[in-house]
Amino acid sequence: MSELLPLDPDQLLTTTRAVRKRLDLTRPVERSVIEECVAIAAQAPSGSNRQTWQWVPVDDPGKKAQVAALYREVFDAYSAAPASAAYEPGDSRYERRERVNESAQHLRDHLHEVPVLMLAYVEGRGDAVPPASQPGFWGSVIPAVWSFMLALRARGLGSVWTTMTCRREQETAAVVGVPYERFTQVGLYPVAYTMGTDFKPAPRVELAGRIHWNQW
Repeated sequence: MSELLPLDPDQLLTTTRAVRKRLDLTRPVERSVIEECVAIAAQAPSGSNRQTWQWVPVDDPGKKAQVAALYREVFDAYSAAPASAAYEPGDSRYERRERVNESAQHLRDHLHEVPVLMLAYVEGRGDAVPPASQPGFWGSVIPAVWSFMLALRARGLGSVWTTMTCRREQETAAVVGVPYERFTQVGLYPVAYTMGTDFKPAPRVELAGRIHWNQW
């Protein structure tokens, strides 16, 4: 097993950040580490124990370039559109918006350089799942992906959950040979060792007004 950082469970959960600018683009990521983290992710619960996730780690430079090109196409169109959420001064999200935008732009510009691009899939077509069954569909894969990201953090690596390529899902599937008609892309996760491991809890909105005991 890879060497683990000295993090207790609460530290692991509160310091697993969305990492973009601090991804080390120069240090290779061993396939054995990826497979170790996927094995841990496989222990996550899934609806009816279906275990319908599939993992496609991409480290081939040519394929990474193709996936990154699709990502940039969507990112650029998204960035040009009006902001979908407006936060007031004093809100931690307002205060950090420029840093988040700069970080996202950095990833957009360097995605093809990230050592591994992990694509996660779940069996079935999400667009064919009835609304009442959607929570179970996504709930059968999201815990596994989050466990994967926690396992990366515990080993000194980082990632971020991105969904830009989900908007070019069929084209992305064609790059890596995924049977699009049978599997739905959950997201794209750039994987690299991090530059430093000193991540801290991030500012979050106040919980007052967001916990509703027994009655909203």
